Amino acid sequence: MRQHTWDFGFAAAHDVPIPYLQRIRTYYEALGYGPPYEWAHYAQVPFHPLEKPLSRCRLTIITTAAPYQPGKGDQGPGAPYNATAKFYSVYSGDTAQDPDLRISHIAIDRQHTTAEDAATYFPLAELRERAARGRIGSVAPRFHGAPTNRSHRVTLEIDCPEIVARCKDDSVDAAILVPNCPVCHQTLSLAARMLEENGIASIVTGCAKDIVEHVGVPRFLFSDFPLGNAAGRPRDPASQAFTLDLALSVLERAPAPRTTVQSPLMWSASPDWKLDYCNIVRLSPEEIRRRRAEFDAQKRLAKTLREEAGVA
Repeated sequence: MRQHTWDFGFAAAHDVPIPYLQRIRTYYEALGYGPPYEWAHYAQVPFHPLEKPLSRCRLTIITTAAPYQPGKGDQGPGAPYNATAKFYSVYSGDTAQDPDLRISHIAIDRQHTTAEDAATYFPLAELRERAARGRIGSVAPRFHGAPTNRSHRVTLEIDCPEIVARCKDDSVDAAILVPNCPVCHQTLSLAARMLEENGIASIVTGCAKDIVEHVGVPRFLFSDFPLGNAAGRPRDPASQAFTLDLALSVLERAPAPRTTVQSPLMWSASPDWKLDYCNIVRLSPEEIRRRRAEFDAQKRLAKTLREEAGVA
């Protein structure tokens, strides 16, 4: 029987959210590491609706970006992964200022983005503008930085409670959490859950859909962009404004926990960029060996830095 080929205008099969959990598991197995990392996962999700109109709420930003540290190596646009620029405890910054925050210390998608525009991962200027025109009540006096920590114990027993305490000290009504790397998405999802449990509404804006939904959060705005661009496209103020406005809308209107909204914005006309991140089938044996050696060196450096910082 003759088979017809029809053009129904379907998207490419790989034009779907990147399966980070599967990719990362396969990637590190191929590099020769032991049992796979166990990602945080909950069945029940807390949910704290806004108790007053957004126009009367005080908001803050929770970020995994790091303050620029002179003398700690290349932290600029296009920088390779730089473990020396990591931080290991919660920090806070003045929202009335424009801090110099970088993301060279985490595993963003360096093949398809450069971190050239901080507004793509730290939407403070846009949030201040919303306060100026009354869309939100006010911006809290401080934003907060969360360490990217693979340890569930440290994240849940030390870092998240500290973030909650600082938000409560600032009388925060709601928080926008903007992760960057895969583990960042887990960290800030856990922080969002704890904020909700303590009466502070939250919205995670991120690019790793499967990780955030695996953890389980109250509200999630998913942008199908390379990691490192959760607040919009670089040098594209319209996309950054749209992303924040959509996040605020989800914060206001989400009817129940596990509300996910996908941004309609596209990264590019072609979805082929989605094939590259941690995709072991696209790497040669030589490249796999090189990456294993590089990762081992970074692990040794990170261990030394944690010990110097007094972090378990």
